[in-house]
Amino acid sequence: MAATPLTASVIVVGGGIIGLSTAMALMQSGHEDVVLIEAEGCLAAHQTGNNSGVIHSGLYYKPGSAKARLCADGRELLYEFCAAEQVAHERCGKVVVAVRAEEIPALEELYRRGQANGLTGVARLDSAGIRAREPHVQGIAGLWVPQTGIVDYRGVCAAMARRIVSMGGKICKGTVFHRCRQLAHGLSVTTSMGQIKSNYLVNCAGLQSDRVARRCGVDPQIRIIPFRGEYYDLVPDARGLIRNLVYPVPDAQFPFLGVHFTRMALGGIEAGPNAVLAFRRYGYRFFDVSMRDMWETMAWPGFLRMACRYWPMGLSEIYRSLSKSAFHQALARLVPSIREDQIVRSGSGVRAQAIDRQGRLLDDFYIVKARSMIHVLNAPSPAATASISIGRHIAGLVEKSAC
Repeated sequence: MAATPLTASVIVVGGGIIGLSTAMALMQSGHEDVVLIEAEGCLAAHQTGNNSGVIHSGLYYKPGSAKARLCADGRELLYEFCAAEQVAHERCGKVVVAVRAEEIPALEELYRRGQANGLTGVARLDSAGIRAREPHVQGIAGLWVPQTGIVDYRGVCAAMARRIVSMGGKICKGTVFHRCRQLAHGLSVTTSMGQIKSNYLVNCAGLQSDRVARRCGVDPQIRIIPFRGEYYDLVPDARGLIRNLVYPVPDAQFPFLGVHFTRMALGGIEAGPNAVLAFRRYGYRFFDVSMRDMWETMAWPGFLRMACRYWPMGLSEIYRSLSKSAFHQALARLVPSIREDQIVRSGSGVRAQAIDRQGRLLDDFYIVKARSMIHVLNAPSPAATASISIGRHIAGLVEKSAC
């Protein structure tokens, strides 16, 4: 006798923090049979589990943008969640440092954005003020941002998963999404464990989100291009060089924050990441290559336009990826006393960066609605910080579509 197909009111594709927060919000809003599928054998296997572990303040984001709105609410919700679930975290604050005079206008713009985004207690720092916060950091001006924190995001995801299961939701790890087709009423989703009948689908597949959309019959209008961020750890006798978090002034042309120092919630000091094009969507090492992934990247018209625009930066990032000395020099701009032998290669993460046909790197969240579906196609930083707000926002979109 054939097995009865699994049914769900909503199926969520992707077991990172956005998929989990969405499933949790759906359960909290009254959906009793939410099913989350994750291709890997564990949750938070990719972007969520390999990031810097920072709770962002909302300093960087254009006032009025989805990033700014969702980060402000999500930050406080995440702090509350971590306290309730006893997940390792700390609201420790950070220093943003300008080392050259030409960076001062960008630093002032960050201060203006922080004020517009509702941050309180952000303070301008001179050289002495920087040293008072971070004695080994050198700069000519800076900002102190008290809302920034650190957290164990894998611990957050484990806690979200426990809540989902406790409310009756189902999490299916090691389950690969294949395709989705429309039925007269609802959807039929084909996975590696069989068919799932569902009223709604939410695509939170991160590095695979554009492919999932296409397999659902939706043209996402973007291509996911993987960028690897590589980290170094400070050796134990160098950890006293950093008290909390130290960031450079970011380049406004790019949606990356530059190499920085982060005290980790579970111990240690991490330095990085850089941002180098990966040759595989799960390309955590320089020589990880997928011909299929490379072809999809190179064949996308937007990639060629982006490459022509930003190739000098791309080459410098590749050089810094291959050269420990170059990476050390970037760190020494902020902490001149750090020695090259005080940093050791650590892990890496791969960021799912959406690029449109014109070669623009999408900076804000990008969510596409279709019949009985929602596709989260760009969820860059601060998505982890804003995850609970994003999940509630998506759950609200599902409710509106069902009305």
